[in-house]
Amino acid sequence: MTQPPHDEPTAADPEELREQVGHTREELGQTVQALAAKTDIKARAQEKAAEVKEQAAEKAGELKEQATVKAGELKAKAAGLAHQAQDRLPGPVKDKAAKAAEQARTKTAQAGQLWEEKAPEPVRQKTAQGARLARDNRKVLLAAAGAAAVVWLACRRKG
Repeated sequence: MTQPPHDEPTAADPEELREQVGHTREELGQTVQALAAKTDIKARAQEKAAEVKEQAAEKAGELKEQATVKAGELKAKAAGLAHQAQDRLPGPVKDKAAKAAEQARTKTAQAGQLWEEKAPEPVRQKTAQGARLARDNRKVLLAAAGAAAVVWLACRRKG
């Protein structure tokens, strides 16, 4: 028990011995703290949870960015296909479609006027709110309609 460790020399005087004891106590305290930290399961679990949460947030950001890029590519492709389909339509079909659209606008205006006269106020308010939402998201609706038209044309070709 009175033998010193092999790598440390024996103290020459009491002051040096006190310093060695203080140093040893400090090392022992650090070792105890390290062991206590390793056995604190709750703290380690919280650290791991925070780490996993951070990794998940990074991955979500990457996936969101990839989805945005892919959506842009698909939107551009759909627009291109819609233009190709429109360019391939014969002139008489385009004229007939324009005439049908004009008739539809006229009928819609008439129906809207009748609606204004007959519909109750709460229903009109909800309808106006829906119309505002559609106007505010016009690009999304047009892109969806264009994509639907492209899919319809593609399915029609295969069939």
